Amino acid sequence: MDELHLDHEPEPEPGEEPKKVWGLALSVLAVLAAAAAVVYFVFLKKPLPPAEPAPAAAAVTPAETEATPGGPGEPLIFPAVGLGESDPSVREFAAALSKDADFAKWLLTKDLVRKFVVSVDNVANGLSPKPHIDFFEPEGVFRVIRTRGGTTVDPASYMRYEPVIRAVRSLDAAAAARLYRAVKPLVKEAYDELGYPGVDFDDTLVRAMGALLGTPIVEGPIRLEQKVLSFAMTDPALEGLDPAQKQLLRMGPAGVEAVQAKIREIAAALGIPASRLPRARTPQP
Repeated sequence: MDELHLDHEPEPEPGEEPKKVWGLALSVLAVLAAAAAVVYFVFLKKPLPPAEPAPAAAAVTPAETEATPGGPGEPLIFPAVGLGESDPSVREFAAALSKDADFAKWLLTKDLVRKFVVSVDNVANGLSPKPHIDFFEPEGVFRVIRTRGGTTVDPASYMRYEPVIRAVRSLDAAAAARLYRAVKPLVKEAYDELGYPGVDFDDTLVRAMGALLGTPIVEGPIRLEQKVLSFAMTDPALEGLDPAQKQLLRMGPAGVEAVQAKIREIAAALGIPASRLPRARTPQP
């Protein structure tokens, strides 16, 4: 049974699902994760100047200057730290990217670069990044509406993802793109660990973006049918989505639209041609 069908454990009270630990993805870039992939991707910001000159033992990589939409880029200096010791530096660089409180909490997770890389790889290959970004657990419970005409997703369930949507919209895409380039050596090291030596992670990132951008924006009720331990969507086109896309679909039309808009902002900041990404989706009934 595909656990990523809009699943729940049946309970005596109809329409309510027990709370489960699961994550989206973008995001996050995520934000997200899907959200999850998107959020990890944008855990980046312009650094503050150091209070004291760095000692010789803590050499830094050469600053990189690049053009960004709306004005010239600024040089970035990221400490020359190992992958296993990179979390503090990544958190420091990310802290000023967004003032959103939930975003700050998400930064407390460990192995940020590794989780970003494996989450993006999962999404690019049609898998859910759920095991790696469980800190996106929404508040409340998933609900459905049962009537004589059938069962549908309760729109109130989408409201659980308002914190994620808010965080996604708050992120600075241009700053994220700048720092992504600055930490590429760490990203490459993490990708090599997964068993992809010599493979360009940028291509994987574009494939992950394309997968999330291919998720439909569904306005109106999503009809469900009861399975033994889960729900499945009755629309074959929706039920046929891959696991990562189904996770994103759970955020509702506003959430899907917010994540996709941020993905396009980041892609533009990275200089990814629009021709490499799916066309913008229009809301469908």
